[in-house]
Amino acid sequence: MTKLKIAYSPCPNDTFVFDAWAHGRVPGAPRLDVTFADIDLTNGWAEAGDAPYDVLKVSYAVLPWILDEYALLPCGGALGRGCGPLVLTRDPDLDLTGRTVAVPSERSTAYLLFRLWAADTVPGGVGEVVVLPFHEIMPAVRDGKVDAGLVIHEARFTYKNYGLHALADMGEHWEHTTGLPIPLGAIVAKRSLGEDTLRLLAESARTSVRMAWDDPVVSRPYVLEHAQEMDPKVADQHIGLYVNEFTADLGETGYAAVRGLLTRAAAEGLVPPLGPDALTFP
Repeated sequence: MTKLKIAYSPCPNDTFVFDAWAHGRVPGAPRLDVTFADIDLTNGWAEAGDAPYDVLKVSYAVLPWILDEYALLPCGGALGRGCGPLVLTRDPDLDLTGRTVAVPSERSTAYLLFRLWAADTVPGGVGEVVVLPFHEIMPAVRDGKVDAGLVIHEARFTYKNYGLHALADMGEHWEHTTGLPIPLGAIVAKRSLGEDTLRLLAESARTSVRMAWDDPVVSRPYVLEHAQEMDPKVADQHIGLYVNEFTADLGETGYAAVRGLLTRAAAEGLVPPLGPDALTFP
């Protein structure tokens, strides 16, 4: 089989999950041609449908637009508890009514969780929403260019370095109102690959993450090489938070969380409604 083209982020959770597979250590797995890309880029590629990628890491939020062409793999992604996006501000008591908020993408799961939270807790509604690259959001809040910023991943561990405060935790709100884990990033693959290949991809991803758990030291050079000068301790925290039992298998609870998020978002008019079999894996 020719190499399959895959795009995922350089974040520690993705490089940890895919290290064994990307380096040919998963027996029987298809070979991979890896591209590193920010989640906003991969979301756009999946939605446009014309990018040459067989497998992509995307936000769960983009699924309603892409499931005709891509199938959701039941493993390899990021979904968990205590790992939700944060709204950061300079003033710990800021009222967000009418305020400008920077977000990393309007197609991201973080943005859906933010909109669902705001619908419940900001009766007057927030003001302008601006999209900024992830790494620019905390400096923009610190420097007063925006009133608040929605951040994800390692920013949970570093925002205090910018003198910022966590106004609200989108994950806490989601877990409190639903009792479900937080769906963040998904692995999808083109349906045109065929059911047998899709099942092989899922098993390859599952084996890759288990191999990383069995011997974490092996993946460390790959993780740190792409962690964008992240402190190794922060990288370890990042992996510990975002790589968990749902990464190996979504299971009933994981699928319930995904359906719950997208059903609620559709009710708010944020995404198109899902068909009854949209999440079914071959």
